[in-house]
Amino acid sequence: MKSNQIPTNEHILICTDLDRTLLPNGVQPESPHARDYFRKLVERPEVSVSYVTGRHRELVLAAIEEYQLPTPDYVIGDVGTSIYSIANDQWLLWDSWQQEIGVSWHGLTHDSLASLFTDLDSLRIQESEKQNIYKLSYYAAPTINVEALLNEIQERLEKNSIAASLIWSIDETTNTGLLDILPAAATKRHAVEFLINQQGYNLENTLFAGDSGNDLPVLSSPIHSVLVANATNEVREQARQMAMAQGTEDALYLASGTLLGMNGNYSAGILEGCVHYLPATLAWIDEQPQREK
Repeated sequence: MKSNQIPTNEHILICTDLDRTLLPNGVQPESPHARDYFRKLVERPEVSVSYVTGRHRELVLAAIEEYQLPTPDYVIGDVGTSIYSIANDQWLLWDSWQQEIGVSWHGLTHDSLASLFTDLDSLRIQESEKQNIYKLSYYAAPTINVEALLNEIQERLEKNSIAASLIWSIDETTNTGLLDILPAAATKRHAVEFLINQQGYNLENTLFAGDSGNDLPVLSSPIHSVLVANATNEVREQARQMAMAQGTEDALYLASGTLLGMNGNYSAGILEGCVHYLPATLAWIDEQPQREK
């Protein structure tokens, strides 16, 4: 943790998704110097940053190295099932968060939960580094009857009074189905709110940034949020509709490329949202030695 002399409740807390939000690994172009601006901003003693990602620790470290990202103060990782504090290159896992989400599984953990599904031949357990005590992850053929599989798993979970979220996706690079079984309490929104409350941050000084459907629960919450400009039109409309339904329109900002000539994609969108909610940060960003032409 940096800036020990500044009370936490006076800090700005930026919580950002990684892939296609901070990381420019989508199809849209990144504004030159945008990550430089972001790096300079979060180096300020008044600013703390948390990466909020489905990645496990090793993949977060790989992203930090590949994209030359600043080391964060916190990481909410493993699809919301882990929270780390980071200081002096040491990662401290929050036992308090493990206890918070473990209630959903009524005392069961990874190994005991996995025993409920050993007879399902369509599932293949993922590598050990992709698992943790409250994250059970499988591979499956993308051609299987997904609805039937999820219904079968859900029935077994309910018989054991287990509240879980089933996250199904496709790895398009390998054409492989991916299934994560998580505690129902292990959501991005819950994790961000837990971080804010446990560390004493001020909600008014907190910003969340995302780009995709799994960010919608936070984007439509009372937490000040920005949807980066490279998000799909479908996600933009979903975010707008969900925020309207929940009366949180004022807490959602849709980046469009209005800051310092940048296009609003990726880190440029994060910065645009930060300036929208916290105008004083513009002076810090504009101190950067080189603007985009």
